[in-house]
Amino acid sequence: MTAASRSSKSIRSLLIRNLYLHGALLLAAVLLVAGCGLRSESRGVPAEVEAVIASVTDDIAAERYEKIYNDAADLWKNELDLEKTVSVFKTLQAKLGKIENRTLHAATEQDNSGGPMKGKAFIVTYQTRFEKGDGMETFTLVERDHQWRLARYFVNSTALK
Repeated sequence: MTAASRSSKSIRSLLIRNLYLHGALLLAAVLLVAGCGLRSESRGVPAEVEAVIASVTDDIAAERYEKIYNDAADLWKNELDLEKTVSVFKTLQAKLGKIENRTLHAATEQDNSGGPMKGKAFIVTYQTRFEKGDGMETFTLVERDHQWRLARYFVNSTALK
């Protein structure tokens, strides 16, 4: 093998290593930017939304189901009447017990151009520990007349079966 041939192979090897290094750096940069984008989407829950969720949670614990119904958005009232609302919450209370603690799992803000949740909506999901089991709670709130109102509440738990 000649010196020129060895030099050519060495240069080619160096170029290939640089190509892999640049590719790895580019991949790392893309993942970093994507990670930052994910963090900015879950920027947290606005204080007004947290206040409504805290109020609903207090009302559930105190069994003020009629208050929950009366304060809810029309979307809630169109899907459940007062009697069904009370029945659902009593069933949840009987099967799961009181909330012991919860951890924010996801928070998504939406601005819908149509449909039943037209306008601003906030969907907040918690990993929740109840007295009788674990579950995922999902609160869907809609903004109506500059106030956040409960539109939907859902609990997914094996303890409900």
